[in-house]
Amino acid sequence: MSLKTEIDLYNYQKGAIEKIFKRFEDRPNDYHLLYQLPTGGGKTIIFSEIVRQYLKLKKKKVVVLTHRIELCNQTSKVLTSFGVLNKIVNSKASLDDQDDYSCYVAMVETLNNRLLEGKLDISDVGLVIIDEAHYNSFTKLFKFFSKSFMLGVTATPLSSNINLPMKDNYDELIVGESISELIKNKFLARANLFTYNVGLTSLIVGANGDYTVKSSEELYTNNDMLSKLMIAYEETCLNKKTLIFNNGINTSLIVYDTFKKAGYNIRHLDNTATKKQRSEILTWFKKTDNAILTSVSILTTGFDEPSVKCIMINRATKSLTLYYQMIGRGSRLIKNKDSFEVVDLGNNFYRFGEWGSDIDWNRIFQNPLNYLDNIKSDEEIEGRFRYEMPDEIKKLFSKTENFFFDVDMTYVNSIQSGKSSKIVLEKAISHHSLMCVENSDDEFDALILAKELNDDIDFIIKRYSKCISKSTSNFLDWLTEDYKKRLRTNIRNNFDVIKRKKIIY
Repeated sequence: MSLKTEIDLYNYQKGAIEKIFKRFEDRPNDYHLLYQLPTGGGKTIIFSEIVRQYLKLKKKKVVVLTHRIELCNQTSKVLTSFGVLNKIVNSKASLDDQDDYSCYVAMVETLNNRLLEGKLDISDVGLVIIDEAHYNSFTKLFKFFSKSFMLGVTATPLSSNINLPMKDNYDELIVGESISELIKNKFLARANLFTYNVGLTSLIVGANGDYTVKSSEELYTNNDMLSKLMIAYEETCLNKKTLIFNNGINTSLIVYDTFKKAGYNIRHLDNTATKKQRSEILTWFKKTDNAILTSVSILTTGFDEPSVKCIMINRATKSLTLYYQMIGRGSRLIKNKDSFEVVDLGNNFYRFGEWGSDIDWNRIFQNPLNYLDNIKSDEEIEGRFRYEMPDEIKKLFSKTENFFFDVDMTYVNSIQSGKSSKIVLEKAISHHSLMCVENSDDEFDALILAKELNDDIDFIIKRYSKCISKSTSNFLDWLTEDYKKRLRTNIRNNFDVIKRKKIIY
């Protein structure tokens, strides 16, 4: 049975509601159902309409759970707009009037405390809705609602904890409209993806299965990465409203300083900001066309600003959910915006695939470990990279015809001919020395040009270390510094000879 919807819904939203209500009718009262729909598809709209209909049909109470105060307040407002009288259960709320409400909205910890204190009567709760259900903090409340129907909603039905798969807490997954279908039917904006190859082998994976903040900050606060971020912004996002996601407060603050010194209109936001500061910053961001906001994951959920035109992922993550949440912040469709830019500086595209590509969510739900085990490693991803010299660097070497030095092929040829692997670096140094000399008027200019080859040198060292199967960070650091020292020596000792004869390795 279905009631007439009082707020206009899209057909796919109505279809989802009908499927879910069918489960209410033909499944046990304590059934656990999970519903998936991409960010921007209107999950809150769907479950608010479900609450409205459920209260009229079932005459039982509903509890809606969220994991953040912003989501709690937003959910309450949407429910109110659907004509659902609801009460936010927070630490300050009086529960003396709980008999006047049939719908409660609460955060996990607050509700857990209230239930342990015995201050909330949940004996007549028939339905519990869990927003952002992939977070495992909700499971601690399941014991209180053992006789209630559980409806979890999420954009990515993959648990935030590898040891607590969602299939252990939910009986079934209903998959909603795909990102590609929502884009095709003009419900979401299309993402234009730009990737910049980044060496991530220095990153360390922590106990939670993702890269640690400490190792991420060491990488993303070095001058090379900050320069790459700035170049990426100027190439792709210049004068567009931009969100920058980082892994670590210190990284975000340094990004803020870097862009501020360059004269760009930027603000920083993290979870230490007061409610007033957060409100002021987000208001500024909303009203400023060319605003740049650098943050630390705080805006991945509970934040909706459709005017965002560029997403910069200035971090690497092993979380498919976080990858989709970050990009989803730019996917809202508004007038004069049918696409947005995504800049990936963490090889996330290679790890998870293109945002909006086909994903078998039911397969992931049933076999999450199989999916996680098949995610490409950083070594595998970087093994396929080929360094492409930026155009502004190529201009400095305008007399050079061949920029690419094939480390792998040179290594194979050297070994097959019975020579030492060290010949690879000797030939690479000769290659770089020639590039510097043939594009310089004197030795001094050539030595200056050599400094522009740092990224190319890093690539060659990493490829060489893969060939010889030796890649500790100390060894790579030593090898890089030794290479640069030998390159400078080669230029000094051979400048006149190379200039005169243009000897090629």
